[in-house]
Parts: sequence; C-alpha cells; structure tokens
Amino acid sequence: MLEKFLEYIKEKGLLSGEDKILLAISGGIDSVVMARLFRDAGISHGIAHCNFGLRGEESDADEKFVRKLARKADAPCYVKNFNTEQYAEDHRISIQMAARELRYNWFEKLAATEGYNYIALAHHRNDVLETILLNLTRGTGIAGLHGIAPKRGRFIRPLLFAGKEDIFAYVTKKQLTWREDSSNASTKYQRNKIRQEVVPVLEELNPNLSQTIQQTAEKISAVERFFYQEVEKVKESAIRRQGQDWILALDSVLNSTEPVLLLSQLLEPWGFSYTQAREIVAVYQQEDTTSGKIFESNTHRLNTDRGQLIISPENLQIYQDLEIEEKDKEVVYGSRQFIFDTIKAEGYGISGDKNLAALDKDKLNFPLKLRSWKHGDWFCPLGMNQKKKLSDFMIDAKIPLNLKERIPVLTSGDSIVWIVGHRIDNRFKITETTNEVLEVKVRHHEESF
Repeated sequence: MLEKFLEYIKEKGLLSGEDKILLAISGGIDSVVMARLFRDAGISHGIAHCNFGLRGEESDADEKFVRKLARKADAPCYVKNFNTEQYAEDHRISIQMAARELRYNWFEKLAATEGYNYIALAHHRNDVLETILLNLTRGTGIAGLHGIAPKRGRFIRPLLFAGKEDIFAYVTKKQLTWREDSSNASTKYQRNKIRQEVVPVLEELNPNLSQTIQQTAEKISAVERFFYQEVEKVKESAIRRQGQDWILALDSVLNSTEPVLLLSQLLEPWGFSYTQAREIVAVYQQEDTTSGKIFESNTHRLNTDRGQLIISPENLQIYQDLEIEEKDKEVVYGSRQFIFDTIKAEGYGISGDKNLAALDKDKLNFPLKLRSWKHGDWFCPLGMNQKKKLSDFMIDAKIPLNLKERIPVLTSGDSIVWIVGHRIDNRFKITETTNEVLEVKVRHHEESF
C-alpha cells in the first residue's frame, strides 16, 4: 500500500519532497492509516487533533490516543479543544457544520503559523462515493458529481486511491489499533445513513462500486475542466462592466447547444439559479417579450433587455440630494465621481462623450444639485425647444428598468440641466455668445468580478 500511496501522491502532484505536511488525525481507522503511511514514507509531518467535546470521556480518550500516536511517530502534536455546541448555537448552524468550520479554520491557521505547506485529510475512495450520493440527494451541478478533489488549496487527500477494504487489509497487516467513533453507528446523520443503508444495496449490484464511482468522478472532473474553459471564453467576450452593473450579451449563449447550462454558470457569481437561467432563456425564445422582465437573487437584480441582460446590485443605496458650490471641483454621488472644470469658451470643442456635459456657465445658478429623478420631472432635450417628461424620454431611449431607477439629474434652481450620462437640457447648451464652459465629467467606481 505504501507504494500505491507514493505513486498517487506523485500522479496527482500533491506534495514535493521538501514540503512539511500537517496531518489531520481523529484517531479513527482512516487517519491512523494515513499517519502510518506518512511515517513509513519518511515525509516530514506534524499531527493535529480536534477535541470537539461532544462525546465526553470518549472524546478525551481519542485525544489521549492521538497524543500517544504522535509520540511513537516522533512527530509534533497539536491539540485544540472546542466548545462546539456553543459555536453552533451562536452561529445558528448544525453541530456537524460547526465542527467542520472550527476544524478547517484551525487547520488553516495552524499550518500558516507553524510553517506547514499542506494539510492532509484522510478521505478515501468510499468517501467519494458517499459524497456524490449525498450531493445527488440534495441536487447538484457538475462540481458536485466529481466528489472530493485530491487537492484543493492547502488541503490534500492522499488516500483517495484506497477503498475501505484496502484500509482494513493494511491495518490487519500492520496490526494497527484505532479509535472507533460511536456516533458513526447512528443513522440520524445523513452520511451514515447512506453508508450503512444505501451503499450496501448498491454494492450488491456492483461489488466494485467505489472504484467505478472514483473512475466516473475523474471523468466528470475532466468534463468540468473542459466546460469551465469554454465558460471563460464566453465570459471574456460576452460580459462587460458598466458602473455598478454588469452587461451580459446573449448572442453566444443563445446560439450554444446548451444555453441554459451555459447561462446558469455565467450567472452563478451573482446568485442566480439554474431554474432562473431556464426561465430567462425561455423569455428569449418568445417573440416581443424580451425587455423589462425582472429576476432577483439574494444579492442582485437581473433585467432582460433585448439581446442582453443587465445585472445590478440589489441593495443599492438611495442617495440624498447633494449640493455643488461653484468652488467645488470634485464630488462623489453614489457610485459616481463628478469632476467640474471651468474652461474658456473660445476654441472649445464639444465632445460626443455621453459621460461629459458642456454647459454655459453664465446660465447656471449655484449651488447646483445632484438628485434622483422623479416622476413628473421634465426638461428640454438638446436640439428641442419644447418640454419632454423624463419618463417619456427614458422610454424613447429604451433605458432598462434597473438602470432607469438610478439615473441622477443635475439641476440648477428648479430646472434640470443634465440627465446624467444621457442628454443635457437645450436651454443650457453652449452657444456663440458663451463666455465660459462648465465641463462636468462623470466616472463610475468599478468593482472586480
């Protein structure tokens, strides 16, 4: 088994000869086998044990056993006692989830402070089978079908090559002792129920089930990597940032062979589900119904808009009115930065940049004001000498609903001067008689994706 252990480490690139490894040892049969393999392989390692205090004297006996194991291996031993029940109550999570968070957080911190390159966990081939079955019962995507990765971040799992029968054969051969966790017998835990009641039935159909599932999981991992490469290609060409919003062009998605799967993956960072992706694709398969549909996740709002989707943060702050004095050179309003500059009109060239407004300064009354637009607001769009309601202007401009809600206006007195990012008022344009131009630039604060 030692030879297979070393071959698997090399095949998966789990560690190098210079690495120090922190072993997560519970005292159970799997972790005892892992500790012995690391000892016999001569790989530099330390031993870490969590005492969750959930089984009274039994938990303390586990700790004592692991300390003795570490002494025999001449390995550093680290033990942490947790008040797991209190942590679960404080964070309103299950005992199992609390134990998971506590141990993983401690392992990470311990490895960093003590100089360990990786943390080894004793999952084996049967754990992959149980994980996949558990994920299937809950509903899962591609990632849930490859089970447990051999290496993820700082965590490695060097026993995934072995099945439970290999582990039992090894402890018999080496005459190893281990601690049995009494909670493993309880089927109130989902994983135990699958292990004790589901897997044996499936193994009647296929005695080599764990090995078959492991091979299947490896194939799915390869499919996953290929799929994500394709997703990245689409993401680079189809998604762009616009202020606080993300614009997702749908041509490449809708023309793909699996538009729902592709779209669900693209929308995953914003919390949208596979079901919502299917509903969105259905919207675009209907004629004349692609604009104005709203979908919401816990964190974002999605607006269908012709051949694209517009994704916006859900909890955007409603900003109060902001006054701008004549001396102000720069202000921040919501996600936008406004820069004000006074320029001589002579020789001034008007830019076509929609994020820049060139205004006749003599026609303005300070302080100016930035505010949200309101129903009933009107202005005289550049090039027109008649009033137009902002709501009508936005409809004609085909501005999507979730962008429309956040468009600010710049005002002078009771008059709207600029629909920010769209159109200035005709009454404030620069003319041949203009002496000074107030140039207003707007920039959006960007966020990473």
